[in-house]
Amino acid sequence: MDRVILHCDLNSFYASVELLDRPELQRLPVAVCGDPSSRHGIILAKNDPAKRFGVRTAETIWQARKKCPELILLPPHHRLYREYSRRVNAIYDEYTDLVEPFGIDESWLDVTNTLHLFGMDGAALADVLRRRVKRELGLTLSVGVSFNKVFAKLGSDYKKPNATTVISRENWREIVWPLPVGDMLYVGGAARKLLGQYGVRTIGELAACPREMLEELMGKLGGQLHDYAGGLDREPVRARHDPEQVKSIGNGATFPKDLTTRAQVSAGVGVLADSVAGRLRRAGLYAGGIHVTVRDPAFHDRSRQRQLPVPTHLIRELSAAALELAGELWRPPDPVRALTVTAIYLTPEEETYEQGDLFAAGEDRRKQERLEAAMDGIRQKYGGGSIAFGTAKPEEDGGGSFQKGD
Repeated sequence: MDRVILHCDLNSFYASVELLDRPELQRLPVAVCGDPSSRHGIILAKNDPAKRFGVRTAETIWQARKKCPELILLPPHHRLYREYSRRVNAIYDEYTDLVEPFGIDESWLDVTNTLHLFGMDGAALADVLRRRVKRELGLTLSVGVSFNKVFAKLGSDYKKPNATTVISRENWREIVWPLPVGDMLYVGGAARKLLGQYGVRTIGELAACPREMLEELMGKLGGQLHDYAGGLDREPVRARHDPEQVKSIGNGATFPKDLTTRAQVSAGVGVLADSVAGRLRRAGLYAGGIHVTVRDPAFHDRSRQRQLPVPTHLIRELSAAALELAGELWRPPDPVRALTVTAIYLTPEEETYEQGDLFAAGEDRRKQERLEAAMDGIRQKYGGGSIAFGTAKPEEDGGGSFQKGD
């Protein structure tokens, strides 16, 4: 029996919540944004009138205002958004215990084993959910109904706002294959660009590619995307109260002033690696690899990753590997707007012990383990800024302070 999976996507969520108490702005172009005085202030959400001017999520405020000078900017209220997200997921819980949030405004629902209780098919249930969310919360919802998660999400994106789209065994090729390849889950900008170089611009063209070719081009992801394009996604919907496996831990920084010297970049990488190492230790995880992204003032990203010789959560080792990658991506005095350091290929502490990797480098490494554990204890008692691992902040070399974000 085929699964029945719904993907529910709240339309223009942040903006819609903000406008619940400001109906006089409904027909005007409105966007929710970060701090307009900050360089990293971006558009977080926009309403339909703003969309008609071409305003896009994640673009900078100044870019949006060039398109729409009359754009009304509202500050975000994240606590309010979390509350509305909790309320809408509580509605979903009435129909299945398999509700997997995908961000604050989207959720998958697997109703395969509960649909018979309500005497309706997936499309009818989707319409019921849309009516309830509108009536009880004042928000609109787009819902995709399909036999797997990837196609259900494509369905919720297919027709907006406030619509239900069914992608079934009978019609999925006609609906899915003509869509741009970038519409599919996990096909980001870099993957889309790479596939475009080989003439792959639609999901159908992706499905027609030999799986081996995609795996050679993109590794494991290539094979995964080939399966998705062919309707072979079998990933289960995870109940939202079940713990999610952590696949990476990263931290990024946008700098008020561009970094241009090796000392500034080294300091920025060091602080980020310190943060990532601390989060790994708190989670009881070790990194088997490191990924670094360097962004220039024109918002062009360059990324590189590599496997580490030994799984680690030590600041010294993560910082050295990240700095080496940064050096391959950047040359002074080219300006750096932002940096991101991410630990990948994570393994739990007990597995790392079993493999014997922790003690591969001898007593020096064990001393470093004890030193950083002591640092964690000092920070826990006196605050995160009470001690640092031999790394000056970028502002000490003229680069300005920066803000960190997960």
